[in-house]
Amino acid sequence: MGLLESFRRRKQQPSLPTTDLEAVRQQSRAVELYAGIGFAVIDVETTGLSAGRDRVVEIAVVNTDMSGRIVDTWTTLINPGGSVGATRIHGITNADVRHAPSFADVAGEITSRLAGRALVAHNAPFDLAFLRAEYARAGWQLPACPYLCTLDASWSYLPHLSRRRLPDCCYASGIELNDAHSALGDASATAALLASFLHPHRQPRHQHTQLPLQAVDVAWPSVPRNAVATVPRTPRVEATPAVPGTLAALLDDLPLSSVMEEGAPQATTAYVELLAEALEDGILTDDEASALAELAKTYVLTRQQVDAAHRGFLLALAHKAVEDGKVTRAERNDLLATAAVLGFADGIVKAVLDEATAALHEARSNECRPLPDSWPHGEPLRIGQGVAFTGCDELERARLEGRAQAAGLRVTGAVSRKTAVLVTDGADVGTSKARSARQYGTRIVTPTVFAELVAYVQPVTPPDPPPASRSASSVEPREVATPANMAQPDGLPTVDPSAVRSWARQQGWPIGLRGRLPADVVAAYHAAHTER
Repeated sequence: MGLLESFRRRKQQPSLPTTDLEAVRQQSRAVELYAGIGFAVIDVETTGLSAGRDRVVEIAVVNTDMSGRIVDTWTTLINPGGSVGATRIHGITNADVRHAPSFADVAGEITSRLAGRALVAHNAPFDLAFLRAEYARAGWQLPACPYLCTLDASWSYLPHLSRRRLPDCCYASGIELNDAHSALGDASATAALLASFLHPHRQPRHQHTQLPLQAVDVAWPSVPRNAVATVPRTPRVEATPAVPGTLAALLDDLPLSSVMEEGAPQATTAYVELLAEALEDGILTDDEASALAELAKTYVLTRQQVDAAHRGFLLALAHKAVEDGKVTRAERNDLLATAAVLGFADGIVKAVLDEATAALHEARSNECRPLPDSWPHGEPLRIGQGVAFTGCDELERARLEGRAQAAGLRVTGAVSRKTAVLVTDGADVGTSKARSARQYGTRIVTPTVFAELVAYVQPVTPPDPPPASRSASSVEPREVATPANMAQPDGLPTVDPSAVRSWARQQGWPIGLRGRLPADVVAAYHAAHTER
C-alpha cells in the first residue's frame, strides 16, 4: 500500500493509539506527502514561436494545492544566450537578461518545484514544448507529466466564449490579470483561473481533479539544485503605443470560436490564437511561418486541419470586416495579404466575405420587426441595400447614418444604380447625388420618412441561388453530426447540427452559423423534443 493510499484510509479510520510509533511515523510521512500534492502552474516568455530554434527568456512557477489555492510563487529572467526577440510583446530587453542565469543554472530549482505535481498552463502544449526543449539543451529529459491546459478546459467551464486567450478567460471568470505578458503575471492569473475551474459550484471534471494524484508517481531526473540568484524583471516603462493598422483592428476581439469547423480538434483554437498573435504587427515572416508549421505538429494537426484552421481564421477576419456594413479598401488589402501568406489564392477573400456578409444578414434578419398593417411607404428597405445622404442637419444625418448601419444598410458616399434611397431635406437639389438620383430613378425621401423606413428594415431577399451558397463550399465543409463536433452531452443521440441551430435561433439562443455547439444548447434541444 502506498503512502498516499495509506493516508487516505487512515483519514477515514479512528485515530491510532499513540503507542503505535511506526504507524504514527507513516501517517506523518503521508501527511507531508499529501501536503505537497497539487498543481504547478507555469508560464514562459520566449524569443519566438519555435521551441526548436527559440529560447525561454523568463519563467514562472506558481504552486497550488489540490483546490488551486496558491501556496508558493517563483520567477526569474533567463539569459537565452542571444537576442531576447520580440521585446514589443514580452517587454524584456537584452540588457534585462545580461546578468540573469541560464536555464541550465536554474534547472534544479525548477525541477524541485515541478516534481510530484500536475503541470498547468494556458495553451499548455506551447509552454511544455519550450520546457522540454530547454531541459534537453541542459542535458536532461522532461518526463511525461499529467497536465491541464486551461485553454482547452475553458471549453468545459466557459463554453460560450468567442475568444479563449488568457485575458478572455480571466475576464469571463471575474479574475484580474495584472502584468500581462510577464511570466509571473500570466502564471498567477492562470492559477486563479484553475481555482475557479476547480470550485465546487463549477462541478469540476473528475479527470481534472485527479491529475495531482497521478503526478505523484512520475519519476523526475535528479537535477542538482544549485544556489543561483534569480533576476526578476524590472517594472516596464510603457512606450507610446503605435497607431494600430487595419489588420490589428480586425484582430482585436476576433470571433474565432464561432467560425472554426464543426468537429475541429480543440487544439485548433490554440493554434489559431498563436497565428493571430504572430500577425499582430501585420507581417508574417518566414521564421514565423516556419514556426507555425512546427506548432501544427506540436498540436498534432494534420495538413487538412491546418488548412481548415487558416480558412476559419480568414473567415473570422471577414466577419470583423463586414460587421459595420462595409469593407474598406484597406481591409480588403489586408485580407488579400493575409490570404497570400497563408498560401491561398485571391479568390478565397471574395468567398469568405460573401459568407460573412450572408451570416451578418441572417443574424440581422432575425431581429427585423414585421411591417405594420397600415404601412404607408411602399417597398420597405432591405438588409444590405445601399443608402446615400445629401444635405440634412449634420447631427440628424450622423444619427440616421448610425441607425442605417446598425440595421444592416450600407451607407455609400455616392448614388449609383444600386442605391435604394437618397435621404435629403431638399435644401439643395443641385448636388451631384441629387442629380444622379434623378438620373437613375432612385427613390428620394426626407429624413422623417427615412427614420420610419430604417425602423422597419426587412430581411434581404436573396437571389436564387444566393452568391454565398455558390462560394461557401470553398470555405465551409458540410456539417457532420458527430458527438465531437456538437459537444454532445453523455447519453444523448446525435442529431443534425443545422436542426439544432435552427431550433436554437427560434428560441433566442445566440448561435452562429458555424462553430462548436455548446453542450447546454444541445441538451436543451433534446429536452424540448423529448417533452413533445
